[in-house]
Amino acid sequence: MFAEYISAAMERATYETIDDPKPYYGEVPELQGVWATGKTMDECRKELQSVIEGWLALKLRLGHPIPSIGGHAIIVSAEPVCIVE
Repeated sequence: MFAEYISAAMERATYETIDDPKPYYGEVPELQGVWATGKTMDECRKELQSVIEGWLALKLRLGHPIPSIGGHAIIVSAEPVCIVE
């Protein structure tokens, strides 16, 4: 479920070059606050995927809704969840 969501988000990513030491910029417009930069396009893509993963983890931890993307959804339960460490 997570892999499919991340893959769908990466398919919607947009990239551009900017005037910066890390000239490649990428974002997923449907996911507020999800963006990354890199010295190369490949570095930017890898960083963007990492940002998406962290963004999802934070949304889940805080119980915030996660928007559907490309027909993929992750439903956040309002019920308490026991986490065993």
